[in-house]
Amino acid sequence: QVQLAESGGGLVQPGGSLRLSCTASGTIFSIGTMNWYRQAPGNQRELVAVIDNEGGTDYADSVKGRFTISRDNAVNTAYLQMNSLKPEDTAVYFCNADVQRDTSYRLYNYWGQGTQVTVSS
Repeated sequence: QVQLAESGGGLVQPGGSLRLSCTASGTIFSIGTMNWYRQAPGNQRELVAVIDNEGGTDYADSVKGRFTISRDNAVNTAYLQMNSLKPEDTAVYFCNADVQRDTSYRLYNYWGQGTQVTVSS
């Protein structure tokens, strides 16, 4: 099996920064696309940022220019650098990834447990 573990959440003032990490562990042959989602209370889960296995990225319009997604394939980890945080960024942030577990080319999709980000003065 594969586990995704997020870390780096917390309480930050408006205008501040946080860096989230997502590390995959378990039976991993390779990792494809890695994504960050978020879900605020009463809202649907929304896609925040995407990075493919070649480093190509995409972002939700609400975070463009403020958030940066990156990855280190050597340690099976994706990062989300969040700058100029706003109260409306408050949410639980989830990591999601497509993982190839063996040489069969089949991809399995996994979710982390989430990490709380609260932006408040």
